[in-house]
Amino acid sequence: MRTVLVTGTGGAGRTTVAAATALAAAREGRRALLLTADRDGTPEALLGLPTPRPATATSAERLPWSPPVEAAPGMWAARIAADDWFRGELTSLQERGSGALDMLGATPLDPEELTGLPGTEAFAVLRALRAVHDADPAAAGWDVLVVDMPPAPDTVAVLALPEQLRRYLRRLLPAERQAARALRPMLAQLAGVPMPAQKLYETAGRWERELAAVQALIESEATTVRLVVDPGPLADRALRTARAGLALYGCRVEAVVANRLLPTGTADPWLAALSGQQQAALKELHGEWAPDVPVRELPHLGRDPLEANSPRDPDAPQDSAGPGGVPQAGGLAALVAPVGAPEPRPDRPAAEPWTVEDRLADEGELVWRLPLPGADRDALGLVRRGDELIVTVGPFHRVLPLPSALRRCTVSGAGLRDGRLHVRFAPDPELWPRSL
Repeated sequence: MRTVLVTGTGGAGRTTVAAATALAAAREGRRALLLTADRDGTPEALLGLPTPRPATATSAERLPWSPPVEAAPGMWAARIAADDWFRGELTSLQERGSGALDMLGATPLDPEELTGLPGTEAFAVLRALRAVHDADPAAAGWDVLVVDMPPAPDTVAVLALPEQLRRYLRRLLPAERQAARALRPMLAQLAGVPMPAQKLYETAGRWERELAAVQALIESEATTVRLVVDPGPLADRALRTARAGLALYGCRVEAVVANRLLPTGTADPWLAALSGQQQAALKELHGEWAPDVPVRELPHLGRDPLEANSPRDPDAPQDSAGPGGVPQAGGLAALVAPVGAPEPRPDRPAAEPWTVEDRLADEGELVWRLPLPGADRDALGLVRRGDELIVTVGPFHRVLPLPSALRRCTVSGAGLRDGRLHVRFAPDPELWPRSL
């Protein structure tokens, strides 16, 4: 399934661009689903999404979004219901662990008193991604999934979660757990109470499978990111940080969307000053991203996207009506052409972005090249820890396992050039194979 994650700077119009992207795909004849976690009322005004209601399905059947609404022909939209999903999952967890809770004398929490905790939305988004991709194609039949993600820094943190949590699980429950399983009956007799190791390992195994599946779809060649920005003095710096974070986790940016561009050539000095400021920022965006990543320019409609296609506007093109006869995907019609539909991509693992260059013959070194466009030299950090390299880029960091050849080497230096981090490794005489 083709998946597009739409993120960007705060207040840049991510929901509008995500909706226009889904509508563009639908107008090409592909069935598109738009998922949004936006809570500020924009989805209701723009797409007519209802407020999520408490789920009645069982935990195994529960989906972390509201029932999809057909906003336009071939385009459905739904809201990720993070709080309701959290209540259902925690209630189910209490039921599965009722024996242990009774043994501890704990009082279970009622669903009515549960509220979403910080971080709930991130897990709900990941669960939604997995659920859409696992859905029966005959029943759902989505060709394109467009996700209205949180602002860029939060999106990078969400996309990093599966890999980070899998690493934590491997450290906390290593392969040697088989020994603990063998000792469990004896430990249970000594302690006089049942040992929860079996359920713990079963739960960890289930989490590992879920996280691995989500990580696989994030890393798939069919999953890309669109960055939305309102061009201005701070736009370039904000996007550079986001670009470096996404690159650190191997996420592919397919387009930068410069939103709400004011018309040029106006006689109004105040409007001309704002337009000139946008054009200067737009020039920087093209210089920073193009031609590797296209910069799409969306005009300022002069009013709300929905109002731009209101029945009160006889000159505006009319889209299909949604529930109650209200035109859904209103003024989005004017944004379909400039935003463009996502191009088809194969649903397969993307090529590894990190490459090792062999310079042993000439310089006696191996060079690990890590593409980090947008990275700032002053905000870059490297730490070698055993067979891992911890890379820090601004507020983001990732633990990268070293390729097998580099594990027998020592780090001899590093440098950032042309958006690539070059880490030099020299063979360790004690570990490197001796030539015959």
